[in-house]
Amino acid sequence: MLTRTIADHIATSAGRDLPPDVAAKTALHLLDTVAAMVSGSRLSAGRAAIRFIETQGGAPRATVMGCGVRTTVADAAHANGMMAHADETDDSHAPSLTHPGCAVVPAALAFAEATDCPGPVLLRAVATGYDVGTRISMALGGGRFFDRHHSSHAFGGLFGATAACAVVAGLDTARVAHAIAYAVQMASGNTCWRRDPNHVEKAFIFGGMPARNGVLAVAMAEAGFGGSPEPLEGTPGLFAAFPDDARPELAIEDLGQRFEIMRTSIKKWCVGSPMQSALDSLEGLVREHGFDGDAVAEIVVELPRRRAAVVQNRTSPDLNIAHQMAVLLIDGTLTFATTHDAGRLGDPDAFRLRERVRVVPHDGDPAGQAVVRVRLTDGRTFQRQTLHVRGTPGNPMNPEEVVAKARDLLDPVIGPKHATAACDIILGMAAVERASDLISILA
Repeated sequence: MLTRTIADHIATSAGRDLPPDVAAKTALHLLDTVAAMVSGSRLSAGRAAIRFIETQGGAPRATVMGCGVRTTVADAAHANGMMAHADETDDSHAPSLTHPGCAVVPAALAFAEATDCPGPVLLRAVATGYDVGTRISMALGGGRFFDRHHSSHAFGGLFGATAACAVVAGLDTARVAHAIAYAVQMASGNTCWRRDPNHVEKAFIFGGMPARNGVLAVAMAEAGFGGSPEPLEGTPGLFAAFPDDARPELAIEDLGQRFEIMRTSIKKWCVGSPMQSALDSLEGLVREHGFDGDAVAEIVVELPRRRAAVVQNRTSPDLNIAHQMAVLLIDGTLTFATTHDAGRLGDPDAFRLRERVRVVPHDGDPAGQAVVRVRLTDGRTFQRQTLHVRGTPGNPMNPEEVVAKARDLLDPVIGPKHATAACDIILGMAAVERASDLISILA
């Protein structure tokens, strides 16, 4: 009864009010992801997506952010999904090892624009997408699934996008089950994206592919495509295909009671997740002890091996932990512009500080936070481990901080006036009659 339970939950989501705290946090994640999409339109993966979509044609039903191109719902979701994960700006859900927003939000927004979906329904759709996608990833094994070279991010994103679009489309239980069946057939993703140095394949796997396929799964079910009524359970079934680590019961654990968006992190820094705790710790040590880069002899960062591999010796600045720590010491803070300035990789001052940073991988808790040890030239040593990084569920960012981060991303692309309007609409989405009113501002 896994499929039926999940399909019932999705089919009735549009008619259920979200608890006020859940609705408020959903709006923050919507804002955070939209800002990532708009800023991502100017990065390599976003530009590649725009060039590709411009060649595809199709009925102009949904908008590609940051350029104004209108195309099919699936193609818009594809492009906007790649923009949302064009770098490391978007949110993340540690228990499932997924980035829910970059797949769920682009798919839901594209469907909402095409169907004139009311704002409150869009919020419920997004929250439902987070609930379903993360649970299915956890049920497949989460980190263990990832360690077997399956992309948990792609699987979770696909089922999250499918659930969100099904809510917007208003599918009944039977058709939601059929949409899930087509999502099962499209479920894929291999972690070979880790060998792509340019973050383009990764943007497709995390955002573009699952957003597009979620739209297609729902569109086919909406058009009357029949399918298996129980694609998740039994043999054959989704979980039977991955028997080593699957725990199917997790797919419905506390569904409707525990909202996974409340366990999803909004990043304070626009850089890879594994370095968030290291930067928080370094910032705290600087604030407490008052040293600068000139006083630093060595910085040692201990990280779980899986996390260290993501941010060690990378050519992309937003994935290079040594470089980001150097820039933080030089500038005193990090912005979207400074974290993405590839030119500063060759800056002599940044290079000298980068050479003083040493990453030490270990085989402890794969989800563990960094330990930062700083040794100064005068012999003093300091150590810090930030267990609850700013933006994580244990230390959430407040709305003002999320808006400030969003403005840092939006203002350079759409201008301060439109950025203010976008923030106001998204934070007030629970009272917006047409979610598509947001689109003209972002185009």
